[in-house]
Amino acid sequence: MNFLAHLLLSGTPATTPDYADIVFGNFAAEAVRGRAALEAYPAAVQRGIRLHRFIDSFTDSHPVVRRSTARLREAGLGKWAGVVSDMGYDHLLARDFAQFHPAEPLPAFAQRQYALLQARRQELPERLQHMFQYMRRDDWLTGYAKPEGLERALHGLSRRVPAAGVLATGAAAFLAEAEAYEADFREFWPELRAAVAERLFTE
Repeated sequence: MNFLAHLLLSGTPATTPDYADIVFGNFAAEAVRGRAALEAYPAAVQRGIRLHRFIDSFTDSHPVVRRSTARLREAGLGKWAGVVSDMGYDHLLARDFAQFHPAEPLPAFAQRQYALLQARRQELPERLQHMFQYMRRDDWLTGYAKPEGLERALHGLSRRVPAAGVLATGAAAFLAEAEAYEADFREFWPELRAAVAERLFTE
């Protein structure tokens, strides 16, 4: 899953102990590699980093997600199929955000996340500090809701990552079979939420 899903799966301020640390760790985990880097953070932030890793592992191994990525590989995305699936699922989550998170409109949720992360931006790994600046300025989280937002995100990634030029075709491939990917996502999302809720409650 991509940024929007990770942030939403961090819980809520009312129900999740150490919520701000969980959100921060879940976001920072994008650039935290290895045990030593993990243990450099306070315990509550480590919970967020481990949650991020759990979400990625659960997602990558889930048969429904594998069905999506197999379809994308057949469409020519090769080893980048998982990236397109993650970002495409975020597009569907953003597009229908009111159904998946009726307590709060997407723009309000996005601004709340930006404010929380901005307050701790200097604690982020350096690479993420730079990226977050553009993420907040251009409102990536809300932008995911539109097809052109998905296309812009994948085009940007194709330019930044060596050998990832094929990602420029990712949005077209995903949107060409949007109904099939939506069916996959709607089957997968409740299972992911339930797994994450259990982990947050028991850890």
